[in-house]
Formats: sequence, C-alpha cells, structure tokens
Amino acid sequence: MLDSYCIYNGHVISLYEPAISFSNRAFRYGDSLFESIRYTNGKIMFLADHVKRIKLSMTTLRMNVPAEFTTGNIETLIFHLLEQNNIKQDARIRLTVFRNEGGFYTPDTNDISFLIETEALETTGYQLNQKGLWVDVYAEIKKQINKISNLKTGSALLYVMAGITKTSLKLDDCLLVNDNGNIIESISSNIFVVKNGTLYTSPTADGCIDGVMRKQILDIASQNKILTFEQTLTVHTLTNGDEVFLTNAIKGIQWVGQFKNKFYTNQKSVFFTEKLNALAK
Repeated sequence: MLDSYCIYNGHVISLYEPAISFSNRAFRYGDSLFESIRYTNGKIMFLADHVKRIKLSMTTLRMNVPAEFTTGNIETLIFHLLEQNNIKQDARIRLTVFRNEGGFYTPDTNDISFLIETEALETTGYQLNQKGLWVDVYAEIKKQINKISNLKTGSALLYVMAGITKTSLKLDDCLLVNDNGNIIESISSNIFVVKNGTLYTSPTADGCIDGVMRKQILDIASQNKILTFEQTLTVHTLTNGDEVFLTNAIKGIQWVGQFKNKFYTNQKSVFFTEKLNALAK
C-alpha cells in the first residue's frame, strides 16, 4: 500500500503516524475549526477567503493566531502536500485548527496546532448534478442563534443527526432550521431560492454558516446585476420559489429538484456553475 501524507504544524508526516494524542481538544471537546477547500485546474479555489474566515473564527473562539498563518504560507504547504500525495487533478483539501491540549472545559492555553489533509476527487471542475436533489426539513434539533452559529467547528452533532435522518428517509439532503423555525442551510451547504429571477438566501443573522461559496455566489450575482436579498427563509419561501440550489466549497452548486410537493427548474444553477468554472480557468 502506498503511503499517504498530511501536514501537521508545517511538517509532512505519514497519515498513519500517531501525531495526535487522545487528549487532543478537538477529540475531547470539539474545540476546533475547519475549512473544506477545492483544488481544480491547478488552482486552490478561493483560498484567501477560506484563510480569512478561519482566522476570524479563531479570533471569535479566542485562539491565538500565529503570525505565520497567512494565505501565502498555507498555499505553499498545500501545493507541497499535493505533490507529496501525487495528486495531479482535482482534490478536496481540509484545513483543521485546534486548541492545544491541556485543561478540561477550561483550556490551559489558547495556542493552536493545525492539520492539512488532501483527498483526490474523481470529478474535474464544478459539475452540476444531473438529477435534482430531493430534500425536506430536519426539525428534530434546531440550531441555536449565537456568536458561534456561523462558524465551521468540530462540534457537529446537529449535522451528524441530520445526516442520519437523511439516510433513514432516503433523502438527498436535509434542510436545517433555527430556534425560530426558519430554514437556514442544509447539512453541508448554504441555500438559495430563486423567484422571478431574484435570489434569496438566509442571512447570517439567522444562524447559517458564513459559507465561502455563498460569498462567491453573492459576488457573481452582483457582478451580473442579479438582484439578491438576504432574508429569512420559510417553508412558504421555498414552496413559492421557481428554483432552489445549495452551495458549498467542494461541489459548487447542487440544484434541488423536489421539496415536499414542489418541483423546480435549474436555470440559475446552470448559469452560476458556468461562472464558477470560468473562475477556475
């Protein structure tokens, strides 16, 4: 079996080397953050936005941000790791940051360690799903609205439980709701609704993840003079829409074919996928 590698605190190590102990705070308390990043056509897509988000999140969680934790340094490490793992085509990159071990709920230190992993993808570029997703609401556990609602943390039990429900109901995805019962996101994506050519997406104030791909879609919409509103989404908003699509950094855009008894088209999904692939060239 060929060895695979990751980068731990700037050093290339084998994936099978026991570098992280059982007392790691990500393992014990979910005291961690992560970014999922797409590599395609020789480019690490939107890396500056990913690094900016994780650094702001670290500040929110009162983690110390090392001076060398810059976009340029992270980019160099990622390219080095892709080469070490002999990945020539598309890849999923995961950047994880966790508070160093020590203490119980109260940490002994706010210094951090980081891990970079790469995984080859079978698809090239952003490919829109041919068949629309079948989705429904997961409301058994509601997402609280607070200062960490928008962060991608290792505390992901809500998403795990929604994923289990998705599988048991044979859905393609589940839509999550906040304390107020409003739809905010799916298991791993932000959500957009199209009505009469206008885009609507949940505001971060409602508790959704502040997605990097969400930001790109808002930017592309602005550049192409597509009217966009960040407003609270409800079941009525979705059933009244012409189109619904989900966005994340790895898949780009996934269009929804059915929500409850409503069926959708995918015109805007095709448009935005084409724009994303143009950015990857």
